[in-house]
Parts: sequence; structure tokens; C-alpha cells
Amino acid sequence: MSQTPPLQLPIGVEQIAAVLPHRYPFLLIDRVVELDPGQRVVALKNVTFNEPFFQGHFPGHPVMPGVLLIEAMAQAAGMLVKLSEPSAHDKRSIFYLVKVDKARFNRTVVPGDQLRLEIEHKRRMRNMSQFAGRTVVDGKVVAEAEMLCAEVDAE
Repeated sequence: MSQTPPLQLPIGVEQIAAVLPHRYPFLLIDRVVELDPGQRVVALKNVTFNEPFFQGHFPGHPVMPGVLLIEAMAQAAGMLVKLSEPSAHDKRSIFYLVKVDKARFNRTVVPGDQLRLEIEHKRRMRNMSQFAGRTVVDGKVVAEAEMLCAEVDAE
């Protein structure tokens, strides 16, 4: 019986794309830098002026939309689940964001910021998982939320 080799951190965008179904412009994490399987994950997103949403949000005053901060946290949560299950890489499933609670946005995110997405797994109920997430820039929490995600078969 072959064993899955241990993960080598950091996990880059090519490996992330092999795990998540998201693609440009909606793949919102660049690197996974910490992983405690089944418990927590830390991922990074480098925010650049070239992001397509900055054209309209807002011209002359670029601000990353809060909904995309939530989406980035949800993608990091999906990485936590997928990287925590040894056979999950072969499993064809998609995680849908089902519910967001206690979302708070403490300051704007602008080009040049690096998002540190810190996600903690709270509990699993059948095909759903609950997470607590926060996004940190320069040591300050810029956004936080509780999320419920459902795993569904992709086929």
C-alpha cells in the first residue's frame, strides 16, 4: 500500500490550482504557508493593481470588494479540507459557500496589500463544514467571518 508523501510547505499557485476548481480571475489565493490538517490553514493573497475588479471598484480609489475577501477565505477553507484528507486530491467534489455569519470589515484592502487568510475549522456535519476566518494585513485584522460550506459531488 502506497502512502501519500507529506506536504511540502509552502504550497504554490500551481498546486492550489490542482486542488481547487477556481481559475483566473477567481482563484484568490496564491500560496498556503501553514497547515495543521483538520484544524487550521494560513494562505496568502497578493493584491495587485492589475486585479480586474479594480477597474470598476472604484475608479481613482481602488478598493478590494468585501465579498471577494469572504470568497478568498472560503477558498482557503476549501484548501484546508482538501489538504487534510489523504484521498481528497482524487475526489471530484466542489465546496459551495452556503452561509456567512458575523462578517465584519475593519478597513479597506488596496493594491499592494498582502492578505494573510487565517482559517480555523470549527466542526463538520455530514457534508458541511463550519469555519472561522479572518484576513490580516500588516498585522491588523481587516475582515472576519464565520462560514458554512457544503461539499457536493462534482460529477
